Amino acid sequence: MDTLEQLCRIDGVSGYEGNVAELMRKELKKSCDEILTDRFGNVIGRKGKGKKKIMLAAHMDEIGLLVKHISKEGFLSFVKVGGIDDRILLDQRVVIKAKKGDVVGIIGAKPPHLQKSEDMKKVIKHEDLFIDVGAANKKAAEKLVEVGDPVIFEPCYGKLGKDLRYGKAVDNRVGCHILLEVMKQIPKNIDATVYAVGSAQEEVGLKGARVAAFKLDPDYALALDTTTAGDTPGVKETESALKIGKGPAITIMEAGGRGVITHPKVKDVIMKAAKRKKVPTQIDILEGGMTDAAIIYLTREGIPSGVISIATRYIHGSSSVFSLSDVENAIKLTIETVKSL
Repeated sequence: MDTLEQLCRIDGVSGYEGNVAELMRKELKKSCDEILTDRFGNVIGRKGKGKKKIMLAAHMDEIGLLVKHISKEGFLSFVKVGGIDDRILLDQRVVIKAKKGDVVGIIGAKPPHLQKSEDMKKVIKHEDLFIDVGAANKKAAEKLVEVGDPVIFEPCYGKLGKDLRYGKAVDNRVGCHILLEVMKQIPKNIDATVYAVGSAQEEVGLKGARVAAFKLDPDYALALDTTTAGDTPGVKETESALKIGKGPAITIMEAGGRGVITHPKVKDVIMKAAKRKKVPTQIDILEGGMTDAAIIYLTREGIPSGVISIATRYIHGSSSVFSLSDVENAIKLTIETVKSL
């Protein structure tokens, strides 16, 4: 199993990133001069001793669920952690990361045969769903799980044709993989101090990146993340013209300006780096969604920041699809951008 597959399969719901952090530390030790984990849970690797400080951030956390209540019949109620569409939840297989070990469950609801016709036309809200762990009653369920246990979608990873891959937690374990590869390939004698930050709790408010950016106070920053592909039925090009396999995306603006507005100098450096290395790229202008860059560039007196993303289908789902060639090109582009900065 390669590192990318390990990253996609491992668990790390926001606030519970410990296992991902352990894997990131292990891999960063192979390339970095120094590794530390801050009090918030961010993993930070340093390479080089140059005057300019460059921060590369990829968030470690994934969307998921948290056990909220155990009924007398032994079924689990839950809350969502991060942005999850209620429409994808029904009948999903999940894994509760309990203290005593993993517990498999299935998200259930009232059967369609017992629903009224008007009810069948509605999306079932997550508060009306439950997780079935096969327990006979509350006492039996409490021997397996506790209120507050994090829940992930069933881990998966595989191929779709030659270049495409699917997996759990592609957002943003793909970014974590890119970060690790960039740090391996950046020359040791680079005339800069490069920080690799595996950030915590991005999906619930970009929290870890804020803490890390304040600590490091870099001159420049790049967020490495995923973004929404528009190459599926029902999506207009005016909504998203991004296609998987057509190169990494360079963000110009997030969330209609509420997120990062990429610094002109950083944008220029990324564009020229892509041209020099003949890396195909796409331009990403988002009306919704933000990355770690949205909070990094607001830290202290402002940090010029940009974003390099991988176009991804079915983002924030249980199985997302991306292109390996996009990943490889993102690694090349990030390395060349860091050298230029």
